[in-house]
Amino acid sequence: MKTASDPRHRHRAQIIQHLFSASFQKHSDPLISQIWANLPQIDPQIAAAAPEWPLDKLNPIDLAILRLAVYELLIDNKAPYKVIIDEAVELAKEFGSTGSPAFINGALGNIVKKHEP
Repeated sequence: MKTASDPRHRHRAQIIQHLFSASFQKHSDPLISQIWANLPQIDPQIAAAAPEWPLDKLNPIDLAILRLAVYELLIDNKAPYKVIIDEAVELAKEFGSTGSPAFINGALGNIVKKHEP
């Protein structure tokens, strides 16, 4: 398990904060430009994985965590899916509400099942 002092975890936390902020400002900054540019591919995956929660009704921090994780899972492809999901759940524990970790885990599990070869 990664610790909060792990540089990759800190970097992901910073990205989550920028995604959270950008969702209110409706524009991105250079740190998240790749993720923001791929939102037309990312957001439908999230909507399909959690159909009972429309994107505009999701907790904004949960949405930011899901956007990063879906980007890493489907577009970036640099880490194993188990690592991405574990990291997303840890971020949800750190930044989200009490139900966030389970919600994030379930939504990402649905996405992985859909995209497994």
